[in-house]
Amino acid sequence: METSSIRLKGKVAIVTGAAQGIGRAIAFRLAAEGAKVAVADIQTAAANATAEEIRAAAGHALAVELDVTRLDQALAAADRVERELGPIDVLVNNAGWDRVEPFLDSTPETWDRVIAINYRGVLNCCKAIAPRMQSRKAGKIVSISSDAGRVGSTGEAVYAGCKGAIIAFSKTLARELARYGINVNVVCPGPTETALLRDAMEGREGVLTAMARAIPFRRLGKPEDLAGAVAFFASSDADFVTGQVLSVSGGLTMAG
Repeated sequence: METSSIRLKGKVAIVTGAAQGIGRAIAFRLAAEGAKVAVADIQTAAANATAEEIRAAAGHALAVELDVTRLDQALAAADRVERELGPIDVLVNNAGWDRVEPFLDSTPETWDRVIAINYRGVLNCCKAIAPRMQSRKAGKIVSISSDAGRVGSTGEAVYAGCKGAIIAFSKTLARELARYGINVNVVCPGPTETALLRDAMEGREGVLTAMARAIPFRRLGKPEDLAGAVAFFASSDADFVTGQVLSVSGGLTMAG
């Protein structure tokens, strides 16, 4: 496992939704930079596979079962990570889910699931882990939002609402926790090649082609494109950066 720096040597990081996609890329990048990484996911087999791949590449990783919609599981996961890897220095809130459909066609059952995973999951993990950082007066929290939460996205009304809520929540948490030496920042992906996006756009591949054409770099994002931004916020290079929102969208959105 090679990288241009080892900014996170000796740090312990937990990444939610890390079994695949963007979370997997983040876990690999943090491990490459020297962190001991907890690959936290509800998909235990896939989480174990990702952790094994990181270890095979000379990284340090532990697979942890975690349903982010449950506070008790977030607390248990935090306990296990600190018991087996050490005090948590970095929390990456990445777990997410969506169903693309017009709001008027959506159901309360779908709203509940989208809110539980995308927003309440962030609340649960912060509630479980931030107090530990507070007691040590150090820590980095990086939450994955979305450009949908900044500018809206057709067919993703509730998802965009959750992602916008993550931004507002993170800015407030950044203000509350700065006195304890904790940094809280947000990374907003644009359209990114993941299984979630492919599933959401099944049968509408033309939409993906149009998305790529709308991006100045003329391609969709890759999970690895997000990993570098997260690694920066997790590192000491961002010690004086908090409450910030970084769009990683190939220039698709540039305002604000």
